[in-house]
Amino acid sequence: MTATVAESARAQARAQARARADEALVVLGRYLRETGYRFTTVTPATHARVNARPANRWARDLRDVLGWSRPFRTGTLPERVVDLLAAAGALEPDGDAWRSTVRFSSYDDELFVHSAFPTADTEAVFFGPDTYRMADAAVAHLAERADPVHRAADVGCGTGAGAIALAKRLPEAEVFATDINGTALRLARINAALAGTARVHPCRSNLLDAVPGPLDLIISNPPFMVDPAGRAYRDGGGPDGHDLSLAVLGTAAERLAPGGSLVLFSGTGIVDGGDPLRAAAERRLAGTGLTWSYREADPDVYGEELDTGAYPHAERIAVVVLTATRPR
Repeated sequence: MTATVAESARAQARAQARARADEALVVLGRYLRETGYRFTTVTPATHARVNARPANRWARDLRDVLGWSRPFRTGTLPERVVDLLAAAGALEPDGDAWRSTVRFSSYDDELFVHSAFPTADTEAVFFGPDTYRMADAAVAHLAERADPVHRAADVGCGTGAGAIALAKRLPEAEVFATDINGTALRLARINAALAGTARVHPCRSNLLDAVPGPLDLIISNPPFMVDPAGRAYRDGGGPDGHDLSLAVLGTAAERLAPGGSLVLFSGTGIVDGGDPLRAAAERRLAGTGLTWSYREADPDVYGEELDTGAYPHAERIAVVVLTATRPR
């Protein structure tokens, strides 16, 4: 066997192993849905506080393991669940116990698999309160649109929650779910399979570089925090964490079709009552011909970050929704 043939065989074996692992997570998600499993993911700070309670040291049931990411001992979970987690390569030892490396969260009557808590790895795939806010904002905007949507994209899709929420309401539309994180794209494919949204197309893309043509709707919840650790799912880039959000604005200005719109969910540190993201967005959108609006979705989030030194001048951190439309 030549080296080329051997490498091809190894690559095929790896692809088959990945497919089996993905299918195990799909089957697990379906099993959880059948059992009535539900879990609302909270902020990392709240998660840490709840898990720190002495009574929560060990998992007692499915929600503790697959929602709260607590270690579990043999006999805690149904054998079927343990077997599926093992088949998915999603179990790791914790002393004489085990942990799941994934968790499942509820949104829009669907289940979404994503990274376990804590999301410390640079390639972690985050799902949390901002996911709910972003997807809700996109769905609300869709309900207000007069123009049809034939092609849409969720830029920086993460778990694919936004793309899937759109696809459920746009059954005839093509919906692209783009990310540069291979783990995110894998989980977005799994979540789309769980939701039955066959017209969601996860694809590796820097912004929209790999998606051709104009788009009727772009949604995005890019990383927007100032993160000295540089974690990809969290660090928005630049001194204020705004670089990725501004890049999305620039891309939307280039790619929106007539009548097309952007829903951007982001965050900003408010300094002396001023919003540097709004000011930067106004400069970026000047001369593009887009009409836009901007509002605070929550005026005070991630307050614990004010203690870290990453926001030395901010008096609060707000999450915001910017909507931009290209007139016909």
